[in-house]
Amino acid sequence: MRAFRADPVARADIEALLAVACRAPSGTNLQPWQVHVLTGASRQGLVDAVCAAYDADAPGHEPEYDYYPAEFFEPYLSRRRKIGWGLYGLLGIARGDDARMRAQMRRNYEFFGAPVGLIFSIDRRMGRGGWLDYGMFLQNLMLAARARGLDTCPQVAWLPYHRIIGQRLGFAAHEQLVCGMCLGYADPAAVENSLVTERAALGEFVSFHG
Repeated sequence: MRAFRADPVARADIEALLAVACRAPSGTNLQPWQVHVLTGASRQGLVDAVCAAYDADAPGHEPEYDYYPAEFFEPYLSRRRKIGWGLYGLLGIARGDDARMRAQMRRNYEFFGAPVGLIFSIDRRMGRGGWLDYGMFLQNLMLAARARGLDTCPQVAWLPYHRIIGQRLGFAAHEQLVCGMCLGYADPAAVENSLVTERAALGEFVSFHG
């Protein structure tokens, strides 16, 4: 979901979701996740700080890890383009309309209007297995939210602003940003929420042996 109503989410509900999420399995039960829950003035403070940096478009904002490949190749390039232009098409953003594309990107840093912003971090000393475990934790959280009538949007867009985020949230020296997430009630009137992504057929990624 990429547009949310302003309706608040009760703290008890947030805690219940996280209690479900943390039942995710992890190697030798390391439980590598750390969660920062932002609401009210804390949420708005981070939004304002990161939006200001985004608007300034100054150099020096680089992510700490590569979420995407350095160069996209097929079939991943086509999949990326399809969802991108599918979203822009719904919003009436034409190719070459850089100003509106940039404005839409900026909405990430407003948590798409969601009243709850979640920032996830990990101890940077963890191995790759911890990051795999983290994915299960995030999926648990998203499914639990949907079961309670809430919606989410996981966001890699926050990664370039890890220094601002770390300073505002008091990250420890070993703490590394993983991603962000919006949590709230999706706006059913927002056209962007009607986007349905496609999935590859099983034959494209499954091999049966035996």
